[in-house]
Amino acid sequence: MAALDGMRVLDMTQYEAGTSCTQALAWLGAEIVKIEPPENGDPGRNVGLGKDGGYSAYFCNWNANKRSVALNLRSDEGRDLFLKMLPGFDVFVENYGPGVVDRLNIGYEALKAVHPTLIYAQLKGFGTYGPKAGYKSFDMVAQAAAGSFSVTGEADGRPLLPGPTTGDSGTGVQLGMAILAAFIQRERTGEGQSIEISMQEAMTYFMRTRIATASAWGTKAAGRNGNGAGLPPIELYPCTPFGPNDWIYVMPITGGQWDVFCTAIDRPDLTVDERFAAPQDRVAHADVLYEIVAEWTRARTKFEAMEQLAGAGVPCSAVQDTAELHNDPHLIERGFVHNLDLPHHGKVPLLGFAPQMSESSVDLDAPPLLGQHTDEVLAAELGLDDSALTQLRESGVIR
Repeated sequence: MAALDGMRVLDMTQYEAGTSCTQALAWLGAEIVKIEPPENGDPGRNVGLGKDGGYSAYFCNWNANKRSVALNLRSDEGRDLFLKMLPGFDVFVENYGPGVVDRLNIGYEALKAVHPTLIYAQLKGFGTYGPKAGYKSFDMVAQAAAGSFSVTGEADGRPLLPGPTTGDSGTGVQLGMAILAAFIQRERTGEGQSIEISMQEAMTYFMRTRIATASAWGTKAAGRNGNGAGLPPIELYPCTPFGPNDWIYVMPITGGQWDVFCTAIDRPDLTVDERFAAPQDRVAHADVLYEIVAEWTRARTKFEAMEQLAGAGVPCSAVQDTAELHNDPHLIERGFVHNLDLPHHGKVPLLGFAPQMSESSVDLDAPPLLGQHTDEVLAAELGLDDSALTQLRESGVIR
């Protein structure tokens, strides 16, 4: 069985932060019913939209294993249907902008009155209270607010936008963990609860090492180090054929790894070279050491260099780009790359979910088209027949 078999979630999330939370729960076996506005649905459906009819690659990557119900909560009849459905679910999740759920009259107290044991989860840029509570946020805003920009970039350059969207998805996964904790607590106590998570606060979790090692308990600002995250020869090195991502990152930290590294690049003499005898010596001669290593990496592709260094026991990795991830033999052999036949896109690969559980298995299913399961869900949950569904559709309450 799937680990979360039996958990039912009403998902009123959009874009990435909330959708990453509910998709993670879905991949652990929870049943996710996504509530979307009938007009255009989750705005993430149109991010990077091409000729895919509100079914963008962005949406597909964050909404697999869900069902979609297109329901107009701004209408009294739509809200009434929603409230009638609510008691059949364990969890409600939303990440709308400040004040939206209050205007729809579906805040925690309103839903708790209908479903006293509900687990009600909210994801906001800066939380629901405090001086910044009314501020809107997206991933990059949260990363800027949490210090991520400030430690990204060259030491003498301006702050840079980090590549991964951890402000969104990192917050979503943390919210998922909190929902699971609340679900377990409810199994013990019979009580529901409200959960809120701030993207700014969640992002600081990914900053803790830089905060701990360079911030002196908040008395100074951690700096930017470029690609050097430690003592030389820890750095990024160029490889043939010198394309934009033809680089390898090398990270020998311990003394033993330094010795192995020198042997692996066919320079065992470096272990007894006085210029590099101690860590502080390697710092003093960092430029010379970099060129010695780069001369070796330039003669190899990034994967050849990785195979030789990693095979010898040196922590390192080729800089893999997003195309290479979908075709990585290692990830394919581990079953991490899933091939799906999707509307509009045809047969495409989707990357999976990292946790592997020996006693829980969930297949990766296609993300839903807008309103794809509206009739199915309302008929099952509320007993509505074809006539009632047709009337609701004609009045614009559902799609």
